[in-house]
Amino acid sequence: MKKFRKVLDGLTTSSPGGGTIGSPSCGSAAGTPTTAPTPKEIDVQETLVSENFQLCKTVRHGFPYQPTALAFDPVQKILAIGSRSGGVRILGRPGVDCFCQHESGAAVLQLQFLINEGALVTACADDTLHLWNLRQRRPAILHSLKFNRERITFCHLPFQSKWLYVGTERGNTHVVNIESFILSGYVIMWNKAIELSTKTHPGPVVHLSDSPKDEGKLLVGFESGTIVQWDLRAKKADFRIYYDEAIHSVSWHHEGKQFMCSHSDGSLTLWNLRNTSKPIQVTFPHGKIQKDGRKESCKPILKVDYKTSRNSEPFVIFSGGLSYDKAGRRPTLTIMHGKAITVLEMDYPIVEFMTLCETPYNNEVQDPYAVVVLLEKDLIVVDLTQSNFPVFENPYPMDIHESPVTCTAYFADCPPDIIPVLYSIGAKHKKTGYSQKEWPVSGGMWTLGSHTYPEVIITGHADGSIKFWDGSAITLQMLYKLKTSKVFEKPKQNEGRAAELVDDDPFAVQMVSWCPQSRIFCVVGISAHIILYRFSKYDANTQIVSLEVRLQCDPEDVISPSENENNPCFSEPHSGSHSPQPHHQHPASPGSGTPESFKDCTPCLKVKDRAVRVPPGYQAELVIQLPWMDGEPPQQISSLDINSAYGLLAFGNCNGLAVVDYLQKTILLCMSTLDLYGAADPYQRLTRSPRRNRQSTSEFCMRGLSNFYSDSKKRIRTSYQSLTELSDNQQSVDTERSKSPTSVKGPGRKLSLPTDLKTNLDHVNGHCTSPTSQPCSAGKPRVPMGPEGPRLARRGPGRPPFRKAQSAACMEISLPVSHTEGFASRRAMLQQLHGVTMYSHDEHHTTTSYCWSDRESRENSFSRSRSSSVSSIDRDTKEAITTLQFGESFGRKSDTLPTPCLWVGTSLGVILLIPMSIPTDLEERMEEPVTIGPCGAVLMLKGSVLRFGFLDCMGALVPNPYEVWRDLNAPEDPDRPRKRKLVHYSPSSSQDTCGEGHLAIVCSERQAKVFLMPSQSCLFVHNITESSFVLRADVVSVCNSVCLACFCANGHVMTLSLPSLRPLMDVNYLPLTDMRIARTFCFTNGGQALYLSSPTEIQRITYSQEMYDNLQEMLGELFTPTETPEAQNRGFLKGFFGGNAHTFDREELFGEAAAGKASRSLAQHIPGQGGVEGMKVAASGAVGELARARIALDERGQRLGELEERTALMMTSAESFSKHAHELMLKCKDKKWYQF
Repeated sequence: MKKFRKVLDGLTTSSPGGGTIGSPSCGSAAGTPTTAPTPKEIDVQETLVSENFQLCKTVRHGFPYQPTALAFDPVQKILAIGSRSGGVRILGRPGVDCFCQHESGAAVLQLQFLINEGALVTACADDTLHLWNLRQRRPAILHSLKFNRERITFCHLPFQSKWLYVGTERGNTHVVNIESFILSGYVIMWNKAIELSTKTHPGPVVHLSDSPKDEGKLLVGFESGTIVQWDLRAKKADFRIYYDEAIHSVSWHHEGKQFMCSHSDGSLTLWNLRNTSKPIQVTFPHGKIQKDGRKESCKPILKVDYKTSRNSEPFVIFSGGLSYDKAGRRPTLTIMHGKAITVLEMDYPIVEFMTLCETPYNNEVQDPYAVVVLLEKDLIVVDLTQSNFPVFENPYPMDIHESPVTCTAYFADCPPDIIPVLYSIGAKHKKTGYSQKEWPVSGGMWTLGSHTYPEVIITGHADGSIKFWDGSAITLQMLYKLKTSKVFEKPKQNEGRAAELVDDDPFAVQMVSWCPQSRIFCVVGISAHIILYRFSKYDANTQIVSLEVRLQCDPEDVISPSENENNPCFSEPHSGSHSPQPHHQHPASPGSGTPESFKDCTPCLKVKDRAVRVPPGYQAELVIQLPWMDGEPPQQISSLDINSAYGLLAFGNCNGLAVVDYLQKTILLCMSTLDLYGAADPYQRLTRSPRRNRQSTSEFCMRGLSNFYSDSKKRIRTSYQSLTELSDNQQSVDTERSKSPTSVKGPGRKLSLPTDLKTNLDHVNGHCTSPTSQPCSAGKPRVPMGPEGPRLARRGPGRPPFRKAQSAACMEISLPVSHTEGFASRRAMLQQLHGVTMYSHDEHHTTTSYCWSDRESRENSFSRSRSSSVSSIDRDTKEAITTLQFGESFGRKSDTLPTPCLWVGTSLGVILLIPMSIPTDLEERMEEPVTIGPCGAVLMLKGSVLRFGFLDCMGALVPNPYEVWRDLNAPEDPDRPRKRKLVHYSPSSSQDTCGEGHLAIVCSERQAKVFLMPSQSCLFVHNITESSFVLRADVVSVCNSVCLACFCANGHVMTLSLPSLRPLMDVNYLPLTDMRIARTFCFTNGGQALYLSSPTEIQRITYSQEMYDNLQEMLGELFTPTETPEAQNRGFLKGFFGGNAHTFDREELFGEAAAGKASRSLAQHIPGQGGVEGMKVAASGAVGELARARIALDERGQRLGELEERTALMMTSAESFSKHAHELMLKCKDKKWYQF
């Protein structure tokens, strides 16, 4: 507990940079107060300390990206999926979902459950076997075994066996003890398995299985087509089969007398052990006989399962095998049941499938009941008990990536009624036709934890769809899906502006804004459009209102620093207002009132101009579009905020700011950023030719939008690679993005807009996030653009890119080398981070940071430019609106009462306060205009502004005012008329003790400041980072208090106390090697955050110690104690004639006494992190009785030893006490009573 008291009368700071808030040099040391004269005393008692924070991953949702392997435990009924990145997802009943990651990151080749033992074996591409303990909520590796000289190709673990068979690329088969994870000396060498007369190598081992008839017989399949049954006792081959076609898989009949093989020519062969000279049956399931009598050539059958059933014919299930001549056919799973053949077409290629059976024993009738099919981008389960083979409804959120995710939003502690309402609406649109049976993967246990509250996650997608998810209690469940494309007419191919601007994804969602209390929802699309939705429980016929806002660039907003002033000071701006304009009139483009500006004014998309019937849920009310102007495409919207209490919506881009009254459907404000300053403009702006600028702007705008996405669009829709690999084709991408803009010719350019990029400046500072401004070269003032227009030199592979010193998006940043490895320069990495080009997106229609004086430039810059020359055109820039926030505040120093204000943050680190006058009465609000005066306070800090937050003078968070939700489509009730009910939180609620005013927290890419309003005094300032820049910042509530949470480009997650900005946590959590993380990372209340860890998965994390402590309670149990089903009684005759399967002792055969030790150089044992506790768990099964007894004996001996040591210590202590007591007695024996 720390108490901050600050008397600001005449307080001075020891910082040499102390100054007034109008000066950019007012920053001081981290958390240090600055000079701020005020007669008031601020008394804030902070409760947060470093011990309140702990960063860790909680849960991962979605489909495992790039899956490679599949396994199922038929007793525990849990499913495991391995991926190419070394991840393992373990799934059970809904709520039981665990993610494990191999530290090596090597692809998972195969998974093997220790059935009903609570353990899992993984075989990875780095030739390492791992044993995972699943008897804890967070699985850990108990053992690892690294093969040094051979590559692992196949593994097999018989049921209730502790010996794992491992096949290798050389054709050898090794045996591993599961308990000790030590290699046995027993080896089946490939040259012993085949005949001596064979001249060729049989190839890698592709199959291993023990005979259902006799466990002492091991069937080994080699890739070349050779099959060998090896007698483990006699150490010789019982029979060898040589087939012409390569083998892909083998499956036994449960009686052990027959087995089936799948081959590379699309054939299935059935073999009988009585006669292995030739197969008893050869079939080409999908190969037809052609006219010339020959069979069609077919694709390989990659896997086959041969399963018997008690009450029907056997099932033969396989993947692949289609004929080559049918191009374009989708991947298939074929189910042959008797004479019936059913072909199930899949949407994606099949990675693996597994047949689920009633019994875990391979020598009993299998009775299959379902097939789990793992596809490249989906997981489906087919019901085999019904003749039409329906699919089970998947309870997991596996369809996050149904369309590529373009933005995310996270809302914790929502109103409790919002989730049931959304679910009830979304349930009406669920698909039908699923199997009526319960989901077969039902293992584990999960209970709703005590520390739960309503959480909603929103994802925006490339096809314009919005998905609402219930994220409460670290689960994820689909609530409601909204399609924004239904608002617009379908764009016709090669027609209209949409065809020129957008290729495939004109409706891609760029950012969202949601007010859970009023249920107002706003969507920003990539085609420069905004859609406002209201929620209703009733369907309605609505006419969507459309507004066009001409927010085009003004040529005269080039910024030039003053040559005479190092620190620009701001005077108190004069009062003024901007009259609203009727919605049927279009406001003029900022700085332009000529008729030419209205030419070719066409929006990118056409809104439906007829009344449409909309179902219950979110219903579109208003569409705002930025149209084309003079052949120039509209600039992307970079910031958005909406306030239901005010009935206002504000948005901005690199050209300026617009405010819309969505109640009256009017445009209140449409101004360029330059005009917002009024008389308080701190910059000198150089003029240039408007016409020349207009032409170049058009060229650059179009190139900017195109390059924003064109490099990665194709990869998104075909291979998913652009969403994950930062290093994919980096050199070519870098070179392409450095091409001269003049290479684009012709008016008929088609632009491709992003689906995988979230360009939300409000969330990730969008187009041109910059750590700070770069210093200007000494003695080189800015000059206007040359008449020849902007040009950049193409560069070769070894030539650094042409560097723009003042471009915010092209700044050279100092990140660790490992983070930027593979890039031609750090600038290229920053460009990929913000999705901009080297020459257009930042130079002509986005923003840069303001260049301070030379001294300030050196202080604020990351590093000096490596480029030897910087042309004059590189200093041209404009100022973008990067963040917006409505709230009750003080627009001017002279204000005594808070009024509605709009806080505006720009890319130059400037904060503008725009006061507003809003009628309070409902009737007046719908008739009287809202008055806006863009002449409020001007504040400043380093770097592009990212986030605003407001506290009262006691340090409590001041929520935004809102309107209580009311259903406008509900039937009229005369007893309860629908009135507008507003909820306001006054920032000066504590004025009795602290005086009037409130605290404003402002965070930029480099710095955080706390201002006292209305005096505009800077109380605290903290330089967040010097070597990187902040990507995301939020004012969040944690542990009944408030803090500032930041995520930096170098992967650091940090928290700062409020209002003192004292560092509480700084963890190097995530080295930023993936640009997707930077665009989707978002914080929320309760100490939680999330980001898109892959194109298909959402990773949630917590930075709260309280949630970290309760995480074990919230996670599901993977292992539940379950009795292993008893084997069926074989009967006397079957036992007598069926061989001696039950007399086979693997321990006697593979143990060290019989087989000896394996070569040390062959494999290396690596102890895991599970420890002794994990050993106890691994040894608690039926196959681990001996190991458990040994561990218990060791523990008993250890406890006895500890008891003996404690007894000896007590005896020594007693003797010492006796000795001292005797000495004291002798000393006092002869003394009289008065001598004491």
